[in-house]
Amino acid sequence: MGPHRASDLADLPDRGFDYRGTGETRSELGPWSTASFARDAAHVLDELEIPTAHVYGTSMGGRVAQMLAIEHPHLVDRLVLACTSPGGELAVERSQDVRRRLADPDRQARHRALVDLFYTPAWASTHERSTLFGDSSMSAKAQQLHLRVSAQHDASHRLGNIVAPTLVLHGSDDEMAPVENATAIAARISDCSVEITPGGRHGFFDEFSSTVTPHVVAFLSA
Repeated sequence: MGPHRASDLADLPDRGFDYRGTGETRSELGPWSTASFARDAAHVLDELEIPTAHVYGTSMGGRVAQMLAIEHPHLVDRLVLACTSPGGELAVERSQDVRRRLADPDRQARHRALVDLFYTPAWASTHERSTLFGDSSMSAKAQQLHLRVSAQHDASHRLGNIVAPTLVLHGSDDEMAPVENATAIAARISDCSVEITPGGRHGFFDEFSSTVTPHVVAFLSA
């Protein structure tokens, strides 16, 4: 998830900040939650003297973006939530088979599972690497904390507090965060539209960026 000035839309893919435990932000001070990560984002915007921002969050970033829009509504002008979940009782969780594949003790098997869950075979046949599989320099503790942050997210009873115009995006074949989560989120935000990418998996916004990104930019520019 990245905070952006409206005038910086051309630089959208390259702007953001490092969550705790990632990149150049190595702090492991807690407790960590999507709400605490949202407060971090609010502090970044304040330090940059950005009074309001367009916010685009994918996956766990989408969970953080929900909390930013809920708890800091004055900061969020427009909101895009992609391949994410409301958490709590509204969430449709990934299957036990997916959990098993992601927990495989063989590192190469886990990587193959991630590729399959994020991308279609067509993408995998022509690409060798993806930037969506996390920060390999994260400590084991930070990785565990991030997994806990995602698992404990619950905005299910607070989504109605989001006042920013919102666009919800999802891939129809997402097994990491099933597509039913998109409609669950959209049904509870008053000013919201939904776009589903046919055949898209968890990394649909990357694989199908030629069609997804223009929709995002058009929405944020409206």
